[in-house]
Amino acid sequence: MDFMKEALMEARKALMLDEVPVGAIIVKDNKIISRAHNLRETLNSPLAHAEVLAIKDASEKLNSWRLTGCKLYVTLEPCIMCAGAIAQARISEVYIGTIDPAAGACGSILNILQNDNLNLHTKTHWLYNEECSQLLKDFFKWKRK
Repeated sequence: MDFMKEALMEARKALMLDEVPVGAIIVKDNKIISRAHNLRETLNSPLAHAEVLAIKDASEKLNSWRLTGCKLYVTLEPCIMCAGAIAQARISEVYIGTIDPAAGACGSILNILQNDNLNLHTKTHWLYNEECSQLLKDFFKWKRK
């Protein structure tokens, strides 16, 4: 299964709600256990990022805040808040669809997930998926009009 395609499906759900089109899924033992998309506008919450919502759902399903052995697939590089949540949840690996040059905290501006000053390390994989990038570019181009 192409897990990034599944994350993109979530991003498109956000787009249908006029949300920034970011989607995330969490995989454990090669099965999707959680999926989410941005809902900041819908919920009127700065915390309603796709990653945070997916982490919350996965934690509830596994009945544990420790998501060791889980992989997160996300269409946009996580911000500082989301990278912190990923590290705190002990997610083992993150697969990122495209870079966030404005607020990315997994290697572009900052790198929370491989910071030697923190005792938390999450493997990061950059997929540079053109579809993830184009979806965001089109959304922001449309919003500026």
